Amino acid sequence: MRCHEPVLYEEVMAGLAPSPGKDYIDGTVGAGGHASGILQLSGPSGRLLGIDRDEHALQVAREVLAGYGSRVTLVQGSFARLSDIAREHGFYPAHGVLYDLGLSTMVLTTPERGFSFHLEGPLDMRFDITSPVTAADLVNTLPEAELADLLYYCGGERMSRRIARSIVQSRPLYTTVELAEVIARAVRRRGRIHPATRSFQALRMAVNNELEVLSEGLRQAVDVLAPGGRLAVIAFHSLEDRIVKRYFREQAKARAEGQGPVLRLLVPGGKPIQASRTEQERNPASRSAKMRLAEKL
Repeated sequence: MRCHEPVLYEEVMAGLAPSPGKDYIDGTVGAGGHASGILQLSGPSGRLLGIDRDEHALQVAREVLAGYGSRVTLVQGSFARLSDIAREHGFYPAHGVLYDLGLSTMVLTTPERGFSFHLEGPLDMRFDITSPVTAADLVNTLPEAELADLLYYCGGERMSRRIARSIVQSRPLYTTVELAEVIARAVRRRGRIHPATRSFQALRMAVNNELEVLSEGLRQAVDVLAPGGRLAVIAFHSLEDRIVKRYFREQAKARAEGQGPVLRLLVPGGKPIQASRTEQERNPASRSAKMRLAEKL
């Protein structure tokens, strides 16, 4: 039984088409929602390797997936190392790989993780708490111009220079609420989203090297997949989706030019799969989700 309904659940199951006796990798296993579905559909002999950078998420996944016994292997790590992890645990090659790039509610609602501007907590934002750099390090040490560029390119924040100037003038900043208040004063706007949303997103992506990890993870997934294996990637941010879209198209072009066993797009025109109106109404987090699906030849 799933503990919750993850984004695009039915679409992921249809896209990966899990079947008995095959091996699958969930590179962002989180609370185990998608993983549980894959295990159900691939039973009684299919296996799943679940990877996550967040040890707290893995603790939840262990409880949720405990009933599947030895069919499940859970590992703390980054999918940027997918090939090594898959080989080490006997999942090379695999018949399907999933990356869900969304931030879980579980992480957002834990104040001490420092991801939410609504909850008082330290400026942390690390998926892996053993990583050396926190959001506080970036906020308090980056030169103003670098900080402005980060907010603009990773967060799409059009007022990045004003915000960066205000942050530098307000240093040191140590808590989420402190930073959110500084940003709100700098922006002086109110709208559908909180004025600190884009800046927090940018800092989180920088702390966890998310764009670099994604680019490497896509290459690793193609290496790990068996012929006929499928790769599904759910992105929530335009920069992430752009990276996935570009990589899939490059791979499809390479295939067309006879450069080897690479990816075939499984949706006509390479269009992303999006949540139904019903799911969007039920789960607002799904509104920005875009899933791209491809098959290795």
